[in-house]
Amino acid sequence: MPSLVSAATAREYLPELQGTTADSILDNVIARVESAFAVFIGFPKADSGAFRLDQGTYTLYLDGPMWDNHEVIMLPVRPLVSVASLHSDVDRAYGSSTLIAASEYELDLPNARIIQKPNTATTAYDRGYRALKIVCDAGFSTGSPPAELVHAICLQTALVFRNRSNIGRETISQQGSSVKVLSMDIHAEVRRLLYPLRAPYAVL
Repeated sequence: MPSLVSAATAREYLPELQGTTADSILDNVIARVESAFAVFIGFPKADSGAFRLDQGTYTLYLDGPMWDNHEVIMLPVRPLVSVASLHSDVDRAYGSSTLIAASEYELDLPNARIIQKPNTATTAYDRGYRALKIVCDAGFSTGSPPAELVHAICLQTALVFRNRSNIGRETISQQGSSVKVLSMDIHAEVRRLLYPLRAPYAVL
């Protein structure tokens, strides 16, 4: 699974590291940080079975369009890249007769919305348990991820990397004194960077 941040970029936040000796460890930490961020901002698991920030394929089942706008379907992962298929079927069979043609909707890619074209749509979006099935590609591009997301990943990676020897400890002994270990939870500054990127359905 490709990462949005390379070990070389992460090393910019760890000036004590010289050379590439620790890059394999950094790559592992980055992958785990990105997976944790995907959970934090509310992304579902991709079809690969992993929580990921980079672009991946998703098969999504939704209970219907937005409650305040029946012409708009809001997807739980953004940005949206493309939609392979959209079915609307309260019977949850998702046969060919319930496939909605791509010509009947347009895509708001940054906000991950599928918007019905009022002049060409012939089928209304159903409401009901898993009435909508959407197969799509979504997530951040590894080639041009948002700068604030790169910054957040690097900050959290540096925190985890520097404190990995103290994982599982609440305090350590240092020069005869007991020192509280820094929490390994997502740092407050990192949370502030992630909040604007949260998925539409995320509850934080």
